[in-house]
Amino acid sequence: MTFRHTVPGWLRQAASIAVILCIVLAIWSVAATLANPAPSDPEPGWLPANWWNDRPILPSPPQVAVATWNGLFGYPVSSPRSLIFHAGVTLEAALAGFALATIIGIALATAIVHSRLLDKGLLPWVIVSQSIPVLATAPMIVVVLGNAGFTGLLPKAVISASLAFFPVTIGMCKGLRAAGSAQIELLHTYNASGSQIFRKLRWPAAIPYLFPALKVAMALAITGAIVGELPTGAQAGLGARLLIASYNGLMLLMWATLVVASLTAGLSVGVLTLIERALPRFRASQ
Repeated sequence: MTFRHTVPGWLRQAASIAVILCIVLAIWSVAATLANPAPSDPEPGWLPANWWNDRPILPSPPQVAVATWNGLFGYPVSSPRSLIFHAGVTLEAALAGFALATIIGIALATAIVHSRLLDKGLLPWVIVSQSIPVLATAPMIVVVLGNAGFTGLLPKAVISASLAFFPVTIGMCKGLRAAGSAQIELLHTYNASGSQIFRKLRWPAAIPYLFPALKVAMALAITGAIVGELPTGAQAGLGARLLIASYNGLMLLMWATLVVASLTAGLSVGVLTLIERALPRFRASQ
């Protein structure tokens, strides 16, 4: 019996993640040591003095960890200095954009799969839409919706959805076409309608493709929400904190905000993974 068969799969996966993380941290630590000049009055300690500059060029891993901890737990959650508060604001826009992207993506995929005209005429434009930088479209969306009287959450949600709908559309197109032609023909012989074929065959066949697409869409929705906070003049949100940090040269705040954004995306995708794993058990119990 090989080592691969004796070690549980989850342990192998955790070990792989740990090894990659250690390599990244090692490279990062060396880069921070080389990039930052040593302070004139270094504090005694076993860590390199270059790691504790007040305004580092490249913050060290311990500096970022301390800044992230202080941003998350150093202030009340309702405080505008709390990164939990700003993550909640961004997550609200991201979830709204994610919901909008899911609806649009499934609707577009359903239309494309059932119409040869839309397959040839609409799908290429869906693909082309992703070649346009979101930083270029975001201000236009803000201006158009602002002139229509929509401000606040909606523009950020639309910007978020403009990024997130693409993987849902492509994933569902592949999923809805996963049903075999023989199965479809069999249902036709039973005089099944198009809606019945969709509900009984195409939709169940698309579920394995839907959740991977939703995970990618969730990560993109959070990215879109952060980008959407930049041209809207938002006073709260992770994008607003990044803008403040950039204007004032606050590298530690910028890195801490990026870490919190990554954690927010990771937790959101983790929730979708749990739902994906629980769904077969729920369907089996029905």
